[in-house]
Amino acid sequence: MTRAAKAFLEGGPDELPERIVPILPPGVELKVPYRGGYEHFKSTPRHQETEEGRLPVYEWWERTEIAE
Repeated sequence: MTRAAKAFLEGGPDELPERIVPILPPGVELKVPYRGGYEHFKSTPRHQETEEGRLPVYEWWERTEIAE
């Protein structure tokens, strides 16, 4: 069984429910749905030690609203 790749999210809203999230595929921008929009995170060359091991850091860079 293969473990899913995960990332550590840095920045963005303090209230985000998760800071460790799956990434598919690794190295691509992440869009995290949150409160009627998306929080966008970009890959960085950094890593963070977490309770789930050493994970790549994705840094927040913008928010977009979901069109209604």
